[in-house]
Amino acid sequence: MTSTYAVLSEGLEKRFGAVHALRGLDLAVAQGTVCGLLGPNGAGKTTAVRLLTTLLRPDAGSARVAGHDLVREAAAVRRRIGVTGQYASVDGDLTGRQNLRLFARLHRVRGPAERAAELLDRFGLTEAADRPASTYSGGMRRRLDLAASLIRRPDVLFLDEPTTGLDPASRNRIWDAVRELKADGTTVLLTTQYLEEADQLADDIALVDRGRVAHQGSPAQLKAAIGMHAEVVVADPDALEKAAAVLDRITGGQPVLDHARHSVGAVTTDITLTLPRLVRELDAAGLPLLDASLKPPTLDDVFLRLTDRTDRTDLEEAVA
Repeated sequence: MTSTYAVLSEGLEKRFGAVHALRGLDLAVAQGTVCGLLGPNGAGKTTAVRLLTTLLRPDAGSARVAGHDLVREAAAVRRRIGVTGQYASVDGDLTGRQNLRLFARLHRVRGPAERAAELLDRFGLTEAADRPASTYSGGMRRRLDLAASLIRRPDVLFLDEPTTGLDPASRNRIWDAVRELKADGTTVLLTTQYLEEADQLADDIALVDRGRVAHQGSPAQLKAAIGMHAEVVVADPDALEKAAAVLDRITGGQPVLDHARHSVGAVTTDITLTLPRLVRELDAAGLPLLDASLKPPTLDDVFLRLTDRTDRTDLEEAVA
């Protein structure tokens, strides 16, 4: 594996009976970065994470994680990674401190009490350290779970939807923790259903669709690939169709009408299009406007444009 990559897979395949979960997954994650693994339900994200964390064995293809072969050196891979799943793995009957000390002893970490205290402080859990974990809020349990996955200071950390179901304040604390990990040199592979989360945290995004990485690049690169988003709100709702025709001609994109808002929008890859020109064209067509905008697409736009969400099996539930 090239030393600049913490995770590098080539042609990973995995079947579950008649279901072809992964169909040749090629993924490259640079060291010390956060990579967001995104895709529709059933795209193969969870299967990919299970393979890369040695919980499943690939049917074909190869991968190296933290410098070790995924199959031939599975034990070495496990020693270099940390994993935080979708659900907290801590023991609710033990206190936060006891949980972390237990993990430290299981991993034969020197000074388990000191390492537990260090992580409790890092994740803002010192005051609650001697309370049973069952009394923790959802956000606190997720932070404790994340702390447990860092007991051994992993080179690569896999986070599988770490903020699902959390309130905004708890989610922000997890985000801060991920940023700190990256600053410390840890490589993070993040799967998430929240596109804003990937936009905030990821240096690189891999869009997985039908068992393959369909597109990979920085959030800015993926957004640039689908162009700008133009939208106008017309004063006369009966003029929506006419406005759509003008937008179609100007942008070359497929107009989307919103009758409730009296708006029409379209995506364009024409880098010469400006907001003044957009307004002039519509004004020349005799279309009074209430509002007009031209802005970069969101990751939601990228996701919808670059993934095929039709005719799929919800594979991730099927193999959970």
